[in-house]
Amino acid sequence: MNRPDVVDALVERTGMSRAQANAMLTAFGEILADAVAARTPVRLPGLMTVQTAERAARVGRNPRTGEPVDISARTAVRITPGASLTAAANMATA
Repeated sequence: MNRPDVVDALVERTGMSRAQANAMLTAFGEILADAVAARTPVRLPGLMTVQTAERAARVGRNPRTGEPVDISARTAVRITPGASLTAAANMATA
């Protein structure tokens, strides 16, 4: 699914206008981005948890030459699926 598909699904399931659904999706993305920037976990029980994870500096390898490459420390975003997403994925493969 891409963004227009999600907006269409929101319109169909909630009865809100396309503009309202688009605005809601935009606001949700901004809320997630603000929380990630503030290093605050977002927990939506059953759906997902979005949080940051610190990655330590390490030495990697250039795949073409095999030479060592220094990879600096960084902050990554970690999204953990909740029980309902996990169950839906398992139903799809059954």
